[in-house]
Amino acid sequence: MIAREFFETDESGKFVEHFRLDEDPVLWLKKINFAILDMLSVSRGIKQNIPPGCYVGRDVFIHESVRLPPICVIEGPAYIDEGTNIRPFAYVRENVIIGKNCLIGNSCELKNSILLHNTQTPHFNYVGDSVLGNFVHLGAGVILANLRLDGKNIVTHYNGERVETGMKKVGAIIGDHSEISCNSVINPGTILPKNSMVINGQARKG
Repeated sequence: MIAREFFETDESGKFVEHFRLDEDPVLWLKKINFAILDMLSVSRGIKQNIPPGCYVGRDVFIHESVRLPPICVIEGPAYIDEGTNIRPFAYVRENVIIGKNCLIGNSCELKNSILLHNTQTPHFNYVGDSVLGNFVHLGAGVILANLRLDGKNIVTHYNGERVETGMKKVGAIIGDHSEISCNSVINPGTILPKNSMVINGQARKG
């Protein structure tokens, strides 16, 4: 399983300096913190006024075009790229990269995750330890679970291959242009290729 199977990215851009397309995208989860801090060394700071009810922690970059709500929490480290819209009561925790023109909706929580461009988590979503490709859409109430009930390490399955991640927390790897229907709970370690559709808990290839 390699990232190029799931995502289209600009191979000349800064993103691939940290996240190679020829490696397992699960490994990207371990690199998010370092990548953010490295990108902050070039694009440091917040170039806009922060609403009084919006808390922004240290090591956070917010592009000047990002729309911020009257109230939210962005703990950081975090990198939020241009054109993204963050709605009220969003909770962006540690180690989150949000690409261009994304939507982080009301009462959504993100942690140790990457969202590529034009991806939407619009309503009451939890995204933990996950990578979401371009143009991914989560329906209202979708949860990307990242921890097994028994606390054991996460195992992924893709194309008949079983991979021990050695990690206790892995959410989902979701390929470009995928859709997940409302109120779906995605099990830890789920791998969804490009153009996937999850309808009533059943995954289908688009």
